[in-house]
Amino acid sequence: MKNFQIGLLLFLAIISISSCEKDDICVEGDTPLLLIEFYDIEDTTTLKEVRTLRVVGVGQTETVSTFTDRSTVSSISIPLKTDDTSASFIFISESTDSDDGLETGNLDTINFSYSRIENFLSRGCGFVVNYDELAANTITDADNWIQDIEITQSLVTNSDSTHVKIFH
Repeated sequence: MKNFQIGLLLFLAIISISSCEKDDICVEGDTPLLLIEFYDIEDTTTLKEVRTLRVVGVGQTETVSTFTDRSTVSSISIPLKTDDTSASFIFISESTDSDDGLETGNLDTINFSYSRIENFLSRGCGFVVNYDELAANTITDADNWIQDIEITQSLVTNSDSTHVKIFH
């Protein structure tokens, strides 16, 4: 009887050890962010900071969380939609709240369009979306602070290099 119990325990131990699988931890990558740099319209090779910049997705109530809200910056990274072929953002220069809590500042809307490339990395990572054929245009209003947009890389596969230059 004792040999049977030892054999049964040994059998169960072998079964449980052989059924373990490798942990699916994702270290390979993530969907890239769109890297935007701001340049001086007068000297197009010089970075120019945007004072108290706020970026909000059109139709969203929360600001983009990939950089500090209402900070003075010369470059930002923002996420594009992974389930659509376009994304629109409101870029607010000199952003503040008025006494009645409404947003003040100069608001410009930029529409980004692109095609999506889905890449399966692994079970742990799932799919990563890259973007191609990136294009951008601003909605013209009476007081645009954004004067021009240049796409420097229409294929977005990483967040390491500039994809868009905005001149103001």
